[in-house]
Amino acid sequence: MRFGWLTLAMSPAPDQDHARIHEIIAQVEEAERLGFADVWLTEHYFTGESVYNDALLFAGALAMRTGTIRLGFAVLQMPFHHPVRLATQLALLDNLSGGRVDVGIGRGTIYNEYEFIGHGLRSDDSRERMEEAVEILQQAWTGGPLSYRGRFHSLEAPAIRPRPVQRPGPPLWRSAISPDSFRTCGRLGIPVLAARLPVPQIRQRWALYRDGLDEGGHDPAVRERLLEQTALWRYIHVAESDAQAREELEHYLVRTREHMMHMRSAFNPPDFAPDPAMLNAWSDPAVSHAEGVAMVMETGSLFGSPSTVRDGVAELRDAGVRHLLCQTGFGDMDHDANLASMRRFAAEVMPAFG
Repeated sequence: MRFGWLTLAMSPAPDQDHARIHEIIAQVEEAERLGFADVWLTEHYFTGESVYNDALLFAGALAMRTGTIRLGFAVLQMPFHHPVRLATQLALLDNLSGGRVDVGIGRGTIYNEYEFIGHGLRSDDSRERMEEAVEILQQAWTGGPLSYRGRFHSLEAPAIRPRPVQRPGPPLWRSAISPDSFRTCGRLGIPVLAARLPVPQIRQRWALYRDGLDEGGHDPAVRERLLEQTALWRYIHVAESDAQAREELEHYLVRTREHMMHMRSAFNPPDFAPDPAMLNAWSDPAVSHAEGVAMVMETGSLFGSPSTVRDGVAELRDAGVRHLLCQTGFGDMDHDANLASMRRFAAEVMPAFG
């Protein structure tokens, strides 16, 4: 199995932002030293989540401080970026990193409308903005002059420079949840980022992805590469005992959910409501913190002693997962606690799956 490391830590107060940013850099350096294959950055604004905010600029700093670990985005919120500027920034980052960039793309948060408002937008047309931006991004990386007429962008430009190291450009990934999304991504040859799925659904979704790969007629080498890339995101917390890990993770996740719900209540406008079909116990404000956290611990987390976590990883492997993204920091968890869990996972779990 391949193990990646993902950061979605929270800075609890503005006066801690500077320290937290530099702690994340140190955590990424440690992830590379410990043998994680890739690091994944999230993108959120205004509230201390993804405290570096500008994931692209932050990735440039990481490119200069690392040498082998791949640098991924899970995900870039496409409506917040001008596509030509994004194509240029990602091409430069690919050059700075020596071709180590992976680009997860998304339409933007479906819960934090204040992020759209803060960028002068609303979320109603976010999917159309994303699809248009992806078309421009891919055209910009072909190496020829750029000409595009769309609903949101009308532009003419010479070929962008520098060109990406990876040709035609850094791999584009999609976040997927529904069965149809997995099958479609397989057919199109797009690697998938997946999050909170219980094990029976993982087996089903990965089977559908393989069906899509067959329908797309991809050659065996491409098929194998995509199956190795496609990733599942899990919260990971490794402690000396199962009881300690459960108690600590519950504490961190309650703090995370309290912060998340407070910010949405404070900053989302009164005319906004998320699509009810997209809500679950974790994201639904009508659900108690205890119930929401219980749901995430059941369907989105691996926690316990090293032996318990090893068993959980083995279950995921047997369900078809070959690439596990490990989020080891939650809420306002401190730097040393995060490093301790990372190091236990690397020393006592990862070697069993080498």
